[in-house]
Amino acid sequence: MSKHLKTFLLALTLTTGLFISQAQIAHINSEQLVQAMPETIAMGEELKRIGQEYDTDYKTQVQELQTKAAKYQEEAATKSNEINGKRQQEISELQQKLQLYLRTAQEELQKKEFELLKPIIEKAQKAIQDIATEKAVKYVLDSSPGKGLIVFDGEDLMVAVKAKLGI
Repeated sequence: MSKHLKTFLLALTLTTGLFISQAQIAHINSEQLVQAMPETIAMGEELKRIGQEYDTDYKTQVQELQTKAAKYQEEAATKSNEINGKRQQEISELQQKLQLYLRTAQEELQKKEFELLKPIIEKAQKAIQDIATEKAVKYVLDSSPGKGLIVFDGEDLMVAVKAKLGI
């Protein structure tokens, strides 16, 4: 790295530090907040109930498939090759339908989770925003792993910096 670039980065870091030190900063672990909300607990119970319904339906279909497959296998010696071929095709189609049902059930469960979680996250975001406003906090950092800024009401320097650079 060139000496000029290092100097520039050092100056940028110091300048950024001055701006940040003048702004009030707070943090919150949004994941813990959402997990603690009663709506999230209710959502978990609802998803568990729906998941159990899917699981019950799936197990019923598996049992029906196994029963039919056992019957066909038991009768195979007394049936013609044509009938046995049709039965094998039927079993194969039932297996495919079962796999499709499982995949669809998982997708529907994920869709339901997103549908239920979205208003919970929005409610948490609004509460964070409201408290930040009440406390005159300009920046709220999310201390959840892998997260960033939640509230950023401070001055955006983009316009001024672009003007300085003639952009």
